[in-house]
Amino acid sequence: MTEAFVRVPADIACAFIAECLGLIGLPRPDAAEVAELMVEADLTGADAHGIFRLPQYVQRTQAGGFNPRANITVTKTAPATALVDGDNGLGHLVMKRSADAAVALARETGVAWVGARNSNHAGAAGVYAAMPLAHDMIGIYSAVANANHMPVWGGSDLLLGTNPIAIAIPAGDEAPVMLDIATSIVSYGTVKNHRLLNKPMPEGWMIDAATGAPITDAARSGEGLLLPMGGYKGSGLAIVLGILAGLLNGAAFGKDVIDFNADDESATNTGQFIVALDVARFMPLEAFKAEVDRHLRDMRGSKRLPGVDAIRLPGEQRRQRREDRAANGIPISAELMARLDQLAAALNVKPLIGR
Repeated sequence: MTEAFVRVPADIACAFIAECLGLIGLPRPDAAEVAELMVEADLTGADAHGIFRLPQYVQRTQAGGFNPRANITVTKTAPATALVDGDNGLGHLVMKRSADAAVALARETGVAWVGARNSNHAGAAGVYAAMPLAHDMIGIYSAVANANHMPVWGGSDLLLGTNPIAIAIPAGDEAPVMLDIATSIVSYGTVKNHRLLNKPMPEGWMIDAATGAPITDAARSGEGLLLPMGGYKGSGLAIVLGILAGLLNGAAFGKDVIDFNADDESATNTGQFIVALDVARFMPLEAFKAEVDRHLRDMRGSKRLPGVDAIRLPGEQRRQRREDRAANGIPISAELMARLDQLAAALNVKPLIGR
């Protein structure tokens, strides 16, 4: 199947998102900030977490599920820790405040851990893990996903989310190391994108909850269970991250998680955390970056297995995609464009094409 895409300049996409969010009640600076963070997800290739999510965010805000004028508060709880209360605001705003707080604390203490509660879906994990990079720090981010699509290993009840983790490490001339993964084999956002595009899913992503048989039709995803990456290891990691991002912050986890795909009205009390670590507290920054570069080159240049065309390292393709999309525009499928055109008509704004 050949997919049809249109390339849309990032600034046009950003302006469209900000206008839509402003019309549903977000203050103009907040709408602009959320738009920039959503487009950053698209620029770096997290296509299921950028403008793809706009219709859902608008729908939830109009239904009362998001607070468009949230009073986000940051409480410093110790020299190196803080707790952020998102007041049910959009997760992008909550996590930007959390990342800023983590960087500020880490400047003083060398390391900072900031938790968030009463937050919401924030899009791509890597966007927030990367924020400390601009300050020559390592960033670590995780969250309790906004719906449970996985069972615990060996179970069939949906008690776990795809709870992601992202880690960003500075480098020199090489691309920063960026690991951004769901604890399931694939994120549920990717499943939703396959459903929108009417694309079959590979075997191994989902199984039928009743029979354990593979599900490859994305339209049947509501009947299935996402499988954890690495079997019991992924399940265990999802549990640990859920406790750290959820329970530790007084946020939802397990049975308490609200499925924001099915419920537009209820507050989700999403939990997240971000860690910032100042590299220079351990070794000189430039020496560290040079060592990261050296080891990345050793790995990229290592002998390949038969049939392998290239060794790919975490962060390389992210940088390549960002450079390409910043220059040539964000690819938007015909199916997604149709949904965005419907949204534009409903809000009486100019559509993406023709702006």
